[in-house]
Amino acid sequence: MNSRIVWTTLTLIAGIFLASCAQVFYTPDAKMLAAGHQTFAIIPPSVSILTNSKKVDKEALKEQQNIEGVNFQKELYAWMLKRKMQGKLAQEIQDLETTNAKLAKAGYPEAPLTTEELCQVLGVDGVMTCKISMSKPMSEGAAIAIGVVFGVWGPTNEVNVSLSISDCGKKKLIWNYDHTYSGGVGSTPQRLVDDLMRRASRKMPYFL
Repeated sequence: MNSRIVWTTLTLIAGIFLASCAQVFYTPDAKMLAAGHQTFAIIPPSVSILTNSKKVDKEALKEQQNIEGVNFQKELYAWMLKRKMQGKLAQEIQDLETTNAKLAKAGYPEAPLTTEELCQVLGVDGVMTCKISMSKPMSEGAAIAIGVVFGVWGPTNEVNVSLSISDCGKKKLIWNYDHTYSGGVGSTPQRLVDDLMRRASRKMPYFL
């Protein structure tokens, strides 16, 4: 078999995500409220890595989840910023350094904050939040420490993503996008976010 074909096939197997049907929720006034947002903030995603193995160190697992959360926040910001530069997004995106500094000062995420509290702390018109549940880590770092090399995680990765936008003026959720993916060992935060946002943006009020 042609080596180029083999390489292409292996790349697709390693990197592609197969997605089930997404569930989308939005309020009747979602588009109107989103259009009124001047600035929104991207909250660091809450990441859960699922494992039943007793080999996994809890502190290392927590560290890895934090690493994944930071990586996903960066990828979401980069994706949205690119669309902003292309003229496809009217709203301003609060820079991550400001967002994370304000959240840290408020004691988040150790001290949970409501949507209203997040809005007050960050001083924005809207907040984008994300919850991610995965069967194994996507990034390096603490991943080795929590037993990846011992085969703790399965050969594939199932990822459930719930992406939401809340309006600070009305203090309510206006849009939510739920999707479940399964992908090979080559899956990365960047690939997941690219696929997620490519699909989700078609129904996101910021782009409607």
